[in-house]
Amino acid sequence: MAVLTSEAVVLRTWPVHEADLVVSLFTRDYGRLSGIAKSALKSRKRFGGALEPMTLARAWFAERPRQELVRLDQLEIVRSPLAAPVDAVRLAVLSLYAELLDEALPEHDPQETVFRLLAAVLEQTTVEQPWMPLTYFQLWMTRLMGLLPDIGHCTACGEALKAGEVRFNVLGDGLFCAVHHAGNASELCADSWRLAQRMLREPVAAFAGEPWNRRRCQDLRRFTLQSLERHLERRLRSAEALARL
Repeated sequence: MAVLTSEAVVLRTWPVHEADLVVSLFTRDYGRLSGIAKSALKSRKRFGGALEPMTLARAWFAERPRQELVRLDQLEIVRSPLAAPVDAVRLAVLSLYAELLDEALPEHDPQETVFRLLAAVLEQTTVEQPWMPLTYFQLWMTRLMGLLPDIGHCTACGEALKAGEVRFNVLGDGLFCAVHHAGNASELCADSWRLAQRMLREPVAAFAGEPWNRRRCQDLRRFTLQSLERHLERRLRSAEALARL
């Protein structure tokens, strides 16, 4: 049984039997997979604090014949979410990353672009700046999942959109002009629309120095979250928890 290795991010864990943990991992080379960490609740020698959700680690694991779960042998921490200050908002944002990836990604399907996106936003998600990387992550996940038509043009008529006249609604993908939006449409403000276009061209680090409170791009996050949840056909519990904070 060959032992494989890859960079990986821990998405979530849950206990089985007396001391074992099932671990959902998103690996760079093998995609999302689930593994069994034997005796992880009894001894932390092999895993240490590496089983915390959103830990970036080097993982060693082996696929077992006729078994859905890989055998998880070791995790070596590259970057821990607990190495930086933590508050309720940052924890909720990290939980949203984990839940969305765990629900949206098929198993054993490498997604190099998504992995690089996640690694980049994790580096930027701090207590001082949680909202910008969350906005960037939701926007890019919407695009990478094929749910984001050209945001420079109306999805209905194809005409170029104008700042201050951009609309979205809960029932349809993409953005709409003032003429062709549905009756229950919401407005995407000019600042959010322009920032969305920049975010699709520039790396997340380019926005790190900008002031970004909770209200900035709140409508853009609502637009992308609606698209993602419509595709998943379920509400994201972590998004609901974040909204209550």
